[in-house]
Amino acid sequence: MTGSERALGTTKVAALFALLVTSPDCRCSREEVARVLWESETDQESVRGRVDWAVRELRKLLGKEVVPHGGKSGFCTLRVPAGSVDYLRFLEGWRRAARLPPQERLEQIRAALAEWTDDEPLQGLHESGLQVRREKIQAERIDAVCDLLDAAWKAGEQKWLREESEKWYSRSPEHPRIFGYYLIAHGRSMPPRKRERLVSQWTRLCGESDADLMRAIEELRGSSPRSGGTVLRPIPDQLPPDPRRPIGREHLLRTLVDVVRVEQDAGRVALVLLRGMAGVGKSTVALHLARLLRERFPDGALYAELNGFTDGERPAEPEHILDVFLAELPPHSSVTGLPGKSAALRSALAHRSMLLVLDDAFDTKQVLPLLPGVGTSAVIITSRADLSSLRAQKKVHSRRVEVLGDEDALAVVQEKVAERERSKYTQAFAEVIGLCGNLPLALIVVARYLEDRPLRAILSLVQEMKQERTKLDALHLPEHELSVRVALNSSVRALSEEARLLLWQLAVHPGPSLTWDAVMDIGAASEGMRTDRVLGELVSANLVELQSDRYRLHDLVRAFARHHVRPVALDDDPAVEQRTLRQILEHQLQNVRACDRVLDRQRTLPIGEPDEVTVTEPADPEEAMRLLDKEYEAIRRCTALAVTRRIERYMWLLPMALITYQWRRHRLAEASTDLLRAAEVAETAAAPVDCAMVYRMLAGTQWRLGKFDLASVQLRRAVLLSRQDDSETGRLSLARSLYTLGITLRKQGEGAVAEEHLRQALELYREATDPVGEAAALNGIGALHYDRGEYADALHWCADALSVVERTADHSGRADVLFTLAKVHLARHERDEAIALCRQACDIYRQQEYWPDEDKARRLFADVLVSVGRTQEAVEELERVLVLRERMEGMDIQEVRALLEGLR
Repeated sequence: MTGSERALGTTKVAALFALLVTSPDCRCSREEVARVLWESETDQESVRGRVDWAVRELRKLLGKEVVPHGGKSGFCTLRVPAGSVDYLRFLEGWRRAARLPPQERLEQIRAALAEWTDDEPLQGLHESGLQVRREKIQAERIDAVCDLLDAAWKAGEQKWLREESEKWYSRSPEHPRIFGYYLIAHGRSMPPRKRERLVSQWTRLCGESDADLMRAIEELRGSSPRSGGTVLRPIPDQLPPDPRRPIGREHLLRTLVDVVRVEQDAGRVALVLLRGMAGVGKSTVALHLARLLRERFPDGALYAELNGFTDGERPAEPEHILDVFLAELPPHSSVTGLPGKSAALRSALAHRSMLLVLDDAFDTKQVLPLLPGVGTSAVIITSRADLSSLRAQKKVHSRRVEVLGDEDALAVVQEKVAERERSKYTQAFAEVIGLCGNLPLALIVVARYLEDRPLRAILSLVQEMKQERTKLDALHLPEHELSVRVALNSSVRALSEEARLLLWQLAVHPGPSLTWDAVMDIGAASEGMRTDRVLGELVSANLVELQSDRYRLHDLVRAFARHHVRPVALDDDPAVEQRTLRQILEHQLQNVRACDRVLDRQRTLPIGEPDEVTVTEPADPEEAMRLLDKEYEAIRRCTALAVTRRIERYMWLLPMALITYQWRRHRLAEASTDLLRAAEVAETAAAPVDCAMVYRMLAGTQWRLGKFDLASVQLRRAVLLSRQDDSETGRLSLARSLYTLGITLRKQGEGAVAEEHLRQALELYREATDPVGEAAALNGIGALHYDRGEYADALHWCADALSVVERTADHSGRADVLFTLAKVHLARHERDEAIALCRQACDIYRQQEYWPDEDKARRLFADVLVSVGRTQEAVEELERVLVLRERMEGMDIQEVRALLEGLR
């Protein structure tokens, strides 16, 4: 490397540096490092240690910016500054020359070859594993020399060509291209006899001539020279210069290289389709893949920009593309018409091995005429469409190009940011990546934006992007031809009007994802829409993604659809928007209620029956919890949508329907926020008993947060509201309010008042013939006797509670009674009974997926097991407690870890 720090010498550290520099993207696996540098070693542990040592030493020598990590991820990586390594400078200069005019190409390749100061690459490094790399580098040099000679010929530099071809022929007389250019430069001035002797001698020593050399020889033997051309048939190489470095695509590229190799080795055409949403980096992957494969296709590479989704452009006509391709493939055909030209291309490729890149395809009809029929060629296609009909007709290796992971997304944004500056804005970088949704185009726009400004500008950029209306404006840099908005617009422009409408409707849904039933219900807001087919169009266009069993819009697609798509239907029927909102929220409410009905069979919510929406009825509590786990974020966002639009029905009913799930998953802060708002709305929108229910839910949430004073305030309001209704429903509401107030007062140390409330609740429950409530009240009174040390009375009340609850299907209530009984037996030193009861309670809570109560029961169970010397069983219980607390945001997790450490 240039600069003050160098990797020099013949050490293993220098060998590691050489290995990385000569690897794709300066990155290779630790296994390859071990194999190349210590191939004779058998002690794997020792080899791993040596790899760690070599990476550490290289990192010390070159710094953390160049060697960014210790390779513990399984890969060793160099991030070499641009222009700092002679080999990489050579490759970059050679690459840049590819599409230059002959005279400029000549100068560019000469400059690139000037980087070679020694004839032998990797000099002094004797690891046999590096010999393959050394041979590869030498072959690259010879190929560059051949390109240099070709440029000299095409530029008319006859004298220079004669001198250089003679020099290189003396060094590499066996190389067919060099021999060919030597014949071009000297063959016409030689006597025919000498020339034939030279050809015979070369054939005897090196074998049969390849097709290019043979054509050159035949032309020298009899035909007149071509004007302005070369004797050797030009090999087309239409690939554009390498695009940006494809960060985070290494695995995909390796997989596709292997796919093409397998097909080519089997003598088949390889078709690769890279599909994905606008801006995800399909073209970057395609062109980098083409560069990796280029040497496998001796007959050249063809490239076509199909303009399928280019803003302001019509998709390219396949007949025009065929004209361009056939012009590069002599003998030139004179056929006319699309079918004839397509057949001519297939004929021309049948005996060639060529690489074709078809970038930005619009549909299958555009692509099909451009494909080879038989042979060993390969085609790389990119498209925002899925091209499903192409996949039905041909064997296509289709890969969806996804957004980047967080680490790779950060690497894109920070690629040109100095290491010392990055730590100053860690939070801002994390936020901007999230706001970009990890979409490569958006990340590149941000990176380009920061290049022109001081780094602190990222703070104002983040604030602008947080506003959904201005997010896409922030990602629009027309002066650099970079714009997420323009890219998305060209995708949406290709949709049918129905698909534009459904996309807009799905964007009204706050996300992050929807079920198939939800999409169908939303589409029902538009009369006559064929929602299923239209959804298929959006998925095929990669504007909606199907992940597992849920449909998802990227955040930037949602922002674009909300603020930049105006379906015609909205102008024809303004009520579509209100119907869409109603369908979104009603579908969500009815499905949450269906789950809650399974989780709490005693509660009746004032929601009403489903109307024009589809409801999934879970079979049991486990399925209900799984459904709500998947749907939870969408439910919360729908609640926020109802608040934003001031749709009262959903502002108070959605939080009520969700509360049982939130209690079981310890989502208490979110529940408290939503229920406070729900109570405010219910005061004017709900009947007194329904409003009382909201306050009981709010109090139950505060109770679980340990805020008993606040809970008692909410419950006194619930009691007052319940007393306003003298019906059977009102008396049952009063019983529940008094019961909840009683157990709250117990927590506040007001045992006498608590018992009074619980006895009143017990009476009301018995009047209403509510055995679940009766058992709960009995258990609450038993717990009060336990608090006072009156264990015999406690057992009596709890035994009655157990007798009542066992006649019901209330499993959670049964577990509550068993847990109280376990504590009573433990207090009476009846540990065997306590263990049996704890185990039953824990099993029920686990079956019900009631995490906080299972945590509480298992924590007690572990203490009981320790007290009788059953340490291993206690460890198992505490390990489950640790899992539960990790799920519940790490609540008091250190206490459990300390206990486990003491027991193990």
